[in-house]
Amino acid sequence: MELRHLRYFIAVAEELNLTRAAEKLFIAQPPLTRQIKQLEEELEVQLFIRKPRGLELTQGGLYFLQQARNIMDKIDATVLATRQIAQLRKTVFSIGFVPSVFYGQLPLMVRRLRRNKNLEIVLHELKTQEQIEALKSGKIDIGFGRVHIEDPDVEQEVLFNEPLIAALPASHPLTGHVPTMAELAGVPMVAFPAGAGPNFADIALGLFHRRGLKVQVIQQVNDLQTALSLVASDMGFALVPEQVRKLHREGVDFVPVADDNLTIPVIASRRRGENPNAAMRLVNTILVELVENRLTGRYP
Repeated sequence: MELRHLRYFIAVAEELNLTRAAEKLFIAQPPLTRQIKQLEEELEVQLFIRKPRGLELTQGGLYFLQQARNIMDKIDATVLATRQIAQLRKTVFSIGFVPSVFYGQLPLMVRRLRRNKNLEIVLHELKTQEQIEALKSGKIDIGFGRVHIEDPDVEQEVLFNEPLIAALPASHPLTGHVPTMAELAGVPMVAFPAGAGPNFADIALGLFHRRGLKVQVIQQVNDLQTALSLVASDMGFALVPEQVRKLHREGVDFVPVADDNLTIPVIASRRRGENPNAAMRLVNTILVELVENRLTGRYP
């Protein structure tokens, strides 16, 4: 099996049409068809179900697509890092993050890392599940997210638990006091991010469900900024981590919630069993200090 087989397979799996995949790869369709057939013969697995109007991935094909993408991401990351190291003589350290953790002390960590002239810091905005795959492929070295995800190749560390607060339209009656979850359940909710879980939206909705409360999700959006824009438009409220308060978004009031134990973790994800290099040791040292600042109420 060669790398071109993986590239060809990924293109066909994404297009689910041999003609479009061949055009995307700038090759003729018959050679592409032969390459896919050779790959299936070598794997001894049927990857596609041929249908009159295109292709459909088998269960084996779906699994192979995920692994093929991981392999290609790893190769791309290795090539990029090699070029950067050769050009800059620096160690490349890549960080994945969900946007809501970037309103606290994480920017300070990045600034401190960038002072090290031997490091090239690369940032990737990724959902927690995407961070897990990026860690396994080598695209990132550490991830900062909100969701616990079980994976034998990744270890997760809860840095601290952060209170959740309500983002409400500035004119909303509930901004005049500290609302309860029951009161918030009577207001339409803007949930984020959209898409398959596990994600922050699942956690937020679960907090209501565990209290026996039903909430009307009026809109699901992909990012925090869009959620706050909808809140400012008086469409509803959103539950957000406390650090988001620092945004000072016009048209939005951030208020605490009366219910106890309304928190969400900040989680660091790393590759399991990997000996930390000098860059990771520096990151770990900075994290210990930042977490201590957080837990003791000291902010830089």
